[in-house]
Amino acid sequence: MNKKFVAIAGNIGSGKSSLTTMLADRFGWKPYFESVEDNPYLADFYDDMKRWSFHLQIYFLSHRFTSHKQIVESSESVIQDRSIYEDAEIFARNLFDIGNMDQRDYTNYVALYHVMMEYLQAPDLMIYLRANVDTLKAQIAKRGRSYEQGISSEYLGQLNRHYESWISNYKLGRLLVVESDGLDFVHNPEDFALLEKLVKATLEEAR
Repeated sequence: MNKKFVAIAGNIGSGKSSLTTMLADRFGWKPYFESVEDNPYLADFYDDMKRWSFHLQIYFLSHRFTSHKQIVESSESVIQDRSIYEDAEIFARNLFDIGNMDQRDYTNYVALYHVMMEYLQAPDLMIYLRANVDTLKAQIAKRGRSYEQGISSEYLGQLNRHYESWISNYKLGRLLVVESDGLDFVHNPEDFALLEKLVKATLEEAR
């Protein structure tokens, strides 16, 4: 295939990083991962969302913009774990809606995001891993990141609602929605083979 830019979207615990790794290995794509382990704000954010929400979102936006720009300018095919669109359309919007980011910070954040969007080429394919809250909670518990264990079902549900609103209006490029409840593409080769087939077919349709 010619150069491809694929992004994987999905809530916390939906399996984005695992699928990014597996598809990168299968197709020979370069993976770009979300900056989590080295994120200087994430643990503080989960301890006090209102205090650290703007700092965290600016960090993610900056990191994701840099990665997106590198991806577009690269000659390699790339797969990205979480897109820049999710930072604004899901996480920052939710923080504002629930009162954990004030109007002034949110307005400045959105203005910066829209300026950045003028310079970015959309992915050839957006893969959305749709998962219910029970699935997300189970995956979060399984991977054992201490700062994530206190994430409430209500918070995950709010994020899911924003994801559904965003994805229902996504028009930037080809979209593949994966119903991931009940799928175990990490441990079940048949589930991964199904996803691999869907991704390849969708990309070929986009030619």
